[in-house]
Amino acid sequence: MFVDRIKVFAQAGDGGRGAVSFRREKFVPRGGPDGGDGGRGGDIILRADVHTDNLANLFYEPIIKAKSGGHGMGKKMHGRGARSKVVKVPIGTVVYRTQAPVPRRDEEADEQPEAAITDVADTLALPDNSPQQIADLDREGEEFVLCAGGKGGKGNVHFKSSRNRAPVQYTEGEAGEQGHFLLELRTIADAALVGYPNAGKSTLLGKISAAHPKVAAYPFTTLRPSVGVAELDEYQRATIADIPGLIEGAHRNVGLGHDFLRHITRCRFLFFVLDVAGSEGRHPVEDLQSLRREIDLYDARLSQRPWCIVANKIDLPAAAENLQTLRRRFPYIPMIAISAERGEGLEEVKDQMRAWLAETAAEQDAVAVEEGTAVAAE
Repeated sequence: MFVDRIKVFAQAGDGGRGAVSFRREKFVPRGGPDGGDGGRGGDIILRADVHTDNLANLFYEPIIKAKSGGHGMGKKMHGRGARSKVVKVPIGTVVYRTQAPVPRRDEEADEQPEAAITDVADTLALPDNSPQQIADLDREGEEFVLCAGGKGGKGNVHFKSSRNRAPVQYTEGEAGEQGHFLLELRTIADAALVGYPNAGKSTLLGKISAAHPKVAAYPFTTLRPSVGVAELDEYQRATIADIPGLIEGAHRNVGLGHDFLRHITRCRFLFFVLDVAGSEGRHPVEDLQSLRREIDLYDARLSQRPWCIVANKIDLPAAAENLQTLRRRFPYIPMIAISAERGEGLEEVKDQMRAWLAETAAEQDAVAVEEGTAVAAE
């Protein structure tokens, strides 16, 4: 099972209660108070783990709870602090804080159905109910404290004074933080293969990397992103993500539009894989225009990233004519003609990937040099 979006409820541990105790030993009259403090409740921590590829573990455990701290004891002994509960999530997980779900009120709904429906609709329409991003775990080993555990209470030893030599006061431990959260996975890769269903994206990924995505002769074979590692020259590597097929209206969440489009936001480069032979009854020029429009409407920043046209299925009839039409329509866009099934043109795809990585490295070096010069000048 592949899960890339899930809602969870998290509750950190409560702090332990402070103790009320008095020292009682032989030959020690009026020993005074010696009640210890309570232990701290356990935190709930999210940790980005390279060996975790989806959120399926939270599908079976949507309620995350940490243990509470131990109570204080006599002889000024502190209660035991609870261990933090660490939840491993894949790299690229975005965390949102959400509102608690609206409780069901069956009896009230039966008596006043229209009023109840109106109240719920008004509540959901409030802008405060929109998810608020609180964390973005995009590096290996990065941690985020989702809910902090409560502090332990104070024992009666803290309340002694010259006027109160036998205090019986103590404090309860603080309650741990809790809340409802939405976890969303956005695949991290250097490049993304974007295209309509049955354009040959999975076949291309399987040819240029060691990945084994599912390949079949029907639409929407790929229902979850697959990431492969392509070996380049000079011991370079590039990660390429196979994004499930997009359709017109994906920016409005038609089909599974948003479930697929959000994985593109992490990719620096875009390969638009087109069925240049028109074997599905569509023209490649219209396909490209539709894909570019959907990406721009979903997030305008995506349309500004480096992109390239990969004209696939050139071994089929009508491919040559459509390829010439594409070149005339987009003369200034890099275009690679390939046949993923036969393995033709794959080296050109790797060359384009290598060129993009080189340009990015050069830009990063230039920025580092400018920052170093500015620091030295100060």
